[in-house]
Amino acid sequence: MGRWFNTAGPCLPAFHYMIPASLRLPEAPGLVEQLGYFVVHAPRQTGKTTALRALAEELTAMGDYAALHFSCELGEAAGDDYGAAQRGLLHEVSRRAKAALTPELRPPQWPDAPDADLLTTALAAWARSCPRPLVLFFDEIDALRGQSLISVLRQLRAGYNERPDGFPASVALCGLRDVRDYKVASGGDPNRLGTASPFNIKVKSLRVGDFSPEEVRELYGQHTTETGQQFAPEAVDRAIELTAGQPWLVNALAREIVEELAIPATERITLDHVETAKERLILERATHLDSLAARLVEPRVRRVVEPIMAGTLAQLDPYDDDLQYVRDLGLVASTHPLRIANPIYHEVIARVLGANVEANVVADPRNFVLPDGRFDIGMLLREFAEFWREHGEVLTAGMVYHEVAPQLVLMGYLQRVVNGGGHVEREYGIGRGRIDLLVRWPYRSSDGKRRWQREAIELKVWRKGEPDPLTRGLTQLDGYLNRLGLDTGVLVVFDRRPDATAITDRTTFHQATTPSGHAVTLLRA
Repeated sequence: MGRWFNTAGPCLPAFHYMIPASLRLPEAPGLVEQLGYFVVHAPRQTGKTTALRALAEELTAMGDYAALHFSCELGEAAGDDYGAAQRGLLHEVSRRAKAALTPELRPPQWPDAPDADLLTTALAAWARSCPRPLVLFFDEIDALRGQSLISVLRQLRAGYNERPDGFPASVALCGLRDVRDYKVASGGDPNRLGTASPFNIKVKSLRVGDFSPEEVRELYGQHTTETGQQFAPEAVDRAIELTAGQPWLVNALAREIVEELAIPATERITLDHVETAKERLILERATHLDSLAARLVEPRVRRVVEPIMAGTLAQLDPYDDDLQYVRDLGLVASTHPLRIANPIYHEVIARVLGANVEANVVADPRNFVLPDGRFDIGMLLREFAEFWREHGEVLTAGMVYHEVAPQLVLMGYLQRVVNGGGHVEREYGIGRGRIDLLVRWPYRSSDGKRRWQREAIELKVWRKGEPDPLTRGLTQLDGYLNRLGLDTGVLVVFDRRPDATAITDRTTFHQATTPSGHAVTLLRA
C-alpha cells in the first residue's frame, strides 16, 4: 500500500507523506525535561496534533516518562457545566491511555471527588500510582469554554506545586490561540496583555510553524521517491509561493494534482498543473478554507484584514490583541510586514468578499475573447464602467468591508469575466493605498504555441481630505509595469469623497502617461 498526501486529521507515518513530527516542535522535549507547563498553539491544519501524538509516543518509548496525548473536545458540549466537562475529559484520558500506554502506566479507577476538585484529585491519584513521571498533552484545549475552561486551568495551577510525584510532571495545553486568550475566560481584560491569567504557571508558548521551502521540497520528494513521479522545479517553486508553506495547503495542492486531476505517475507535474489545482481548491472552498472565510465577518478580524485589502495603514500596535488573534487564526502572516498569510488565502478572501458582485454579473465571459483568442481588456473596462454606473452605489453600500468596497466590486466583476479561462493575481500595497491586479490569459499564437497575455490594472481610491491620487497612481503603476516588463497598463481611480459628482457623471475614460512613458488607460469612477 502506498502513501498519500493527507488533508484530514493527524498524519500516520505508514500511510502519509510527512515531515518528521519531532522537527515541528524541537523545543518541547527540553521543556518536558525541565518539568515545564507550556502552551503549544498554531492555526488549524498545521500539524499540531500530529506533532504532539508523535512526541508523546517518543517520550514514552524512551522509558523515562508516561506521556499521553488526548483531546478536550468531549468537554465542549458541557458549556459552563464544569463537572460534566471534567468527567468527559477524564473519560477521554482513560480511553486514550488504554490505546497508547501499557497497563502499568495507565490511570487507576478515578477516585470520587467534588466537581470543583475532580480533575486535580484524579491526576494526583494517577501521578502517585504511575511508576514514571506523567506528561500530558491537552489538545484542543480551547474547545472548553467559560466556567469549564476556568475550572480546568485553575485545577492544573493548583496541583502544579506537587509535581512530579504528586501531579503530572509536565503539561502542555494545545490549541488555536495562545494563552493570552484564556484571560478572557478568567474575567481579565482581553485588551491588556498584562492581565492575570488562570494559567500563569506556563514557562513558554511554542508556535507550530509553517513548512520551510526545504521541507516542502522534502515532502514532494517523498512522493517522487515512492512513485517515480517528478515535480518540475518551477512547479515546486510555485507551490511554495502560493502556500507560503502552510501545511494543509501544501498537501492539498499536491493531492489535488495527484488524485483529483489524476496526473499519471509517468507524467511530470508541471507549473500548469499547480495553477489548475490552485483554482480548483479556491473554487471548491474546502472545509479548511471555508472555516477561515467564515471569520471575516468578525469585527476584530475585519479591523485587521480590511486595511490590508484596502492597501492602507492599519492602526495597530505590536501588542494589539486583535492582531495576535488574527495571526493565531492563521489569516495573517506571523512576521512583519502585515500581510495575508499566503496568496491562496488572499484569493479566497477577495472572492468571498466579492461573491455578491460575481452573482450579479450577467455578462457572458465568452464575449470578452477576441477572434485571435486574446482577452479584450478594452471591452472589459467599457462593460465594467456601465455596470458601475448602474449598480456601483447599491453594491458598495451593502458591503461589510466598506473601505475596500469599490475595489471589491471591480475584482468581483473581473473574476466573473475571467473565470474559467485565465487567472487574476492580486498584490496589495500596504500603506501605499493601492491594489495591483494582473490578468493572465492563455492563448495560441500564430505559430501554434501556448502563450500568456498579461494585463496590469492598478486600483486607487480618492478619499475625503486627500489630494487627487492620480499623480501618485501613475508613478506606482510605472514601477509595476517596469517590474512586469509591460508597455501599457490601466489605472482605476474610485472617488469616495462625500461631495463627489454623481456616479453616472464621474465615471469617465481618459488617456494618461506614466513618468517613464508607458501608455495608460485611466478610468475615473
